[in-house]
Amino acid sequence: MSVGQKEHRQIFPRPGWVEHDAEEIWHNVVYVVQEALSNAQLQAADLRALGITNQRETTLVWDRATGRPVHNAINWQDTRTDQLIREIGRDGGQDRFRQRCGLPLATYFSGPKLAWMLDHVDGLRARAEAGEVVFGTIDSWLIWKLTGEHVTDVTNASRTMLMDLATLEWDPVLLDAFGVPRAMLPEIRSSSEIYGEARMLGGVPVAAALGDQSAALFGQTCYERGDAKCTYGTGSFLLMNTGPEPVWSTNGLLTTVGYKIGEAAATYALEGSIAVTGALVQWLRDNLELIGSAPEIETLARTVDDNGGCYFVPAFSGLFAPHWRSDARGVIAGLTGYITKGHLARAVLEATAFQTREVVEAMNGDATIDLAALRVDGGMTANNLLMQFLADMLDVPVVRPIVAETPSLGAAYAAGLAVGFWPDTESLRTHWHRAAEWLPRMDPAAREKAYRKWMKTVARTHDWVDDDD
Repeated sequence: MSVGQKEHRQIFPRPGWVEHDAEEIWHNVVYVVQEALSNAQLQAADLRALGITNQRETTLVWDRATGRPVHNAINWQDTRTDQLIREIGRDGGQDRFRQRCGLPLATYFSGPKLAWMLDHVDGLRARAEAGEVVFGTIDSWLIWKLTGEHVTDVTNASRTMLMDLATLEWDPVLLDAFGVPRAMLPEIRSSSEIYGEARMLGGVPVAAALGDQSAALFGQTCYERGDAKCTYGTGSFLLMNTGPEPVWSTNGLLTTVGYKIGEAAATYALEGSIAVTGALVQWLRDNLELIGSAPEIETLARTVDDNGGCYFVPAFSGLFAPHWRSDARGVIAGLTGYITKGHLARAVLEATAFQTREVVEAMNGDATIDLAALRVDGGMTANNLLMQFLADMLDVPVVRPIVAETPSLGAAYAAGLAVGFWPDTESLRTHWHRAAEWLPRMDPAAREKAYRKWMKTVARTHDWVDDDD
């Protein structure tokens, strides 16, 4: 496997707003493709297919004629649509559209971000109604730049709040509610089929697109009902395969599309989205400067035997699953004169495991399948202290595969299926191999006490944001 990587800027115009420069993303994609080819000593002609995976809810509008973005891409973490969400939710509440799109009303998703752009970028609504501009998540943007086609896949479309989860088509009721013109939307396609040819690579087929968490589910070979994975990055996302029928959550989870391979029926998933996990470690590093690099947090946390009674709920942009409280903000509780920076480091790591347990408990209730094991991936899985505490808190084995970049792997798998490089999903299972496993070993009473304290801390994050904030 060859890897090319390049960071792009996080743009913060004001508190709660997070943007990306889409042209910068495109230039970085061109760079990393060439870097990965060079590192592997390959040419474009050696490629059979190209797959794309992306941050799902990041929202972009660009000129149909010139291809130029009309505004920075609005990132999934952005909360500028909070007031809009409240207004739409006055008629029917947070679950007003859940039975159509599987999602609660929240700032997280693309539809509200697009509605904000249409209302706040000068002249944009008129241009959208005239068909002069188009909308897409980052997969659509990259496919457009590579092939000239305006398409998206079902996994990304399922995160817009604009797609009917049963028909897998844009829903006119949802479009009307958010004021989105149909003419600006991409065509919804499966996750694994040829969309077009990548001109910059001499015509290599662009043959897959999956939102990053669906791609990780696919890359982790979670092809059976009840299989689950969690990706630990800036945020963390736990998905469970629920089979060919959507499972409607009553416990604060999202109902989403896991993947759709060609003409086969879609596979659905339940998802628990956690906004802040790895980002909390970055905050400890960059804002408090208690560590010099992310890996140092494990060393610091190991200077103490436990959290000393300290708990940290990182509701920096509200609470996501299973609470969906945009009015929440972060809390550190249990502070005494005994607490050191080592205890704070422990509390930061443990927050990820506690948040995961909240999601798992909700998922077990919705899916009526108790989680038997959790497959994990992402940068935080290199932290052995965290992975052991995660196994202890979930009371199930936690397993990490040899290939940690599972979103990219899933996109490659789906692209390979589309062009016949692999015959079927069963053949993909043979490529999955375990690299590490953590087994639970915590005393049950200690586990339940720690979780009880965590839930008390979560309750203290609520109702922080006032109407005049």
